[in-house]
Amino acid sequence: MKIITAKTDCACEKRIALDDMILTSDMPTAAGSRMLDGYMSLFDAEVVTRLKEAGHCVSMKADVGEFAVDLMGETSYNGAPVASGVLVNAACETVKNGDAVAAISLDVNGAIRRGAAQSGLVCIKPTYGTVSRYGTIPAACSGECVSVTAGDVKTVADILSVIAGHDDKDGTSLPAEKCEAAGKVTAPVKRIGVIRALCEGVDADVQAKLDEFCAKAQAAGIEIVTFDGAALTAARAAWNVLMSAEVCNNVSRYDGVKYGYRAERFTNIDELYTNSRTEAFGDVLKSVILYGSETLSTENYMKVYDKSLRVRRIICEIFADLFEDADAVLMPAVGKMAYTEEDVKADKYMAFSENVYTAPASITGLPAVVAGGVQLVGPALSDAALLDAVARIG
Repeated sequence: MKIITAKTDCACEKRIALDDMILTSDMPTAAGSRMLDGYMSLFDAEVVTRLKEAGHCVSMKADVGEFAVDLMGETSYNGAPVASGVLVNAACETVKNGDAVAAISLDVNGAIRRGAAQSGLVCIKPTYGTVSRYGTIPAACSGECVSVTAGDVKTVADILSVIAGHDDKDGTSLPAEKCEAAGKVTAPVKRIGVIRALCEGVDADVQAKLDEFCAKAQAAGIEIVTFDGAALTAARAAWNVLMSAEVCNNVSRYDGVKYGYRAERFTNIDELYTNSRTEAFGDVLKSVILYGSETLSTENYMKVYDKSLRVRRIICEIFADLFEDADAVLMPAVGKMAYTEEDVKADKYMAFSENVYTAPASITGLPAVVAGGVQLVGPALSDAALLDAVARIG
């Protein structure tokens, strides 16, 4: 586990950890990248302001993979977060070890949901637009969400109620009445649909978690039905295109001129840009930038990027149809219950195949709750209903 910064004077019992994608004026924010090493923001993110006003102590920053696009944080310039040979999510570890009561993370490519599933924690990626992204480091703006992770449902719900709500400073923030609606259980979950296509190929430990969750749900009086849902697997390729294009656009601001890492050796402005980015960015992020740039090119814009936008719409329609027959859908959050360093050394782009489980909620902006090692996705603004269902299932 990598704690970037921790306050030693925080005696408050409401200790909150932030991941390194969320700006703070009293602790550096580096987004897991050498490019922003030592960067100090002039202001706090909106979620930080709301937490402090509610009496919480933002006591530490947890490391992330470079711009949070990787599997579990392994691309951080600080090194991979490893415990007993297994990759862990640094923000989740702060909660699991009792260093913080909750962690606030920017869910870009599902790393926090994977970490929560493998750590046995509860995590919610709320409905897109219900929690302000003002003061977060932008990566994939059309799908990234500020998420909450804690050891139990009540803590997650309590922290979410503090940070959720309309924010005029965030152009994607939903109206106040919709934010309030997401915090109320207007229609409790009575039927859960299992997405069979996304459950195929998971390891035995993940399958056991799915079976256990279904058994507990039935014991709690919730009906379990099964859907094929094969079309939802297309969300992965579409999200990889959209995420890469947006990351490419967002990191273009890091040029070594105004702030961030600057190469020592250059003879002109072009070399300054090239050398600074070459030296500061890691291999995976460079690949994302190159792929994103290619998809946004004149040749590929319509046949790749625009097509991915249309796939996003289709995925939304598929979920809408599913929610006609079920109140929520169940799918894995991970393909296996532990990733090793050998896994990511053998396939450093593993995050872009493993996100087949997290991409459906990311690309649509739907709320997703991870609990018991599995993931429950519901209609927009059903955040409280999902947490209520998880609490009832136990």
